[in-house]
Amino acid sequence: MSLQHAISRLSPKLTVFEPGHVWLAGAGPGNPGALTLDVVSALSQADAIVYDALVDSSILSAAESAELHFMGKRGGRISAAQDDITALLIALAGRKKRVLRLKGGDPYVFGRGGEEALALARNGIPFRILPGVTSAFGAMASVGIPATMRGLNKAIILATGHAAGSDEDLDWAALAHTGQPIVVYMGLKNLETIAAALLAGGLRPSTPVAVIASATTADERILISDLANVTAEADAGGFASPALIIVGSIVSMRAELLQFAREMQSA
Repeated sequence: MSLQHAISRLSPKLTVFEPGHVWLAGAGPGNPGALTLDVVSALSQADAIVYDALVDSSILSAAESAELHFMGKRGGRISAAQDDITALLIALAGRKKRVLRLKGGDPYVFGRGGEEALALARNGIPFRILPGVTSAFGAMASVGIPATMRGLNKAIILATGHAAGSDEDLDWAALAHTGQPIVVYMGLKNLETIAAALLAGGLRPSTPVAVIASATTADERILISDLANVTAEADAGGFASPALIIVGSIVSMRAELLQFAREMQSA
């Protein structure tokens, strides 16, 4: 059975995109293969797509005739104001466009999807949420790091690092005391501050750390280090955003899994 035929058999089950509606959708970690069928369907039906910098251009190729509105948001760079993005969504819906708000990862995981949904609701605009593979789990799966592993962790913490060192910073010591793995979004520029805070909170210098940049794409890069050395090694390696930082014992599973894979290939 061809891919097109398989999708055509599922398409009657997919929701019709109505004019004047806004769908807030997650485009996943980067690779088009991580798109959900709901998002592919939305791309095929949308009249206007408002998309972020983390949406890979190959994904937009699935929308043949939609208006494209780039509203990229990147930490530390000139970005579209959130109020302007919300105003554009409302204006396009008011013109009876079928509006797809497309974000990297998942719209409700550090994607400000909740803010946009609330604004749409307050303005009486029908909306729908299309979840995506959040970047943390997509990135870890791509490089062979399990998010949870029996005997290693009973929880996993998703944290934002953009405010590290400021008055709005997280209590990194409290997170360190949990003993559970921590996945840090938007933290690369503050990696030194975050690592120091976790060490001060009681984590060992030898705690494994991974830095994953441009996850699941052709430009994907990974650094495996430890808490004592990760900042210097990431700087030396020229790592740049978008990148995720994974701290904890689950990182050590990657080497073991890769070794098993090599042994199977050589058998």
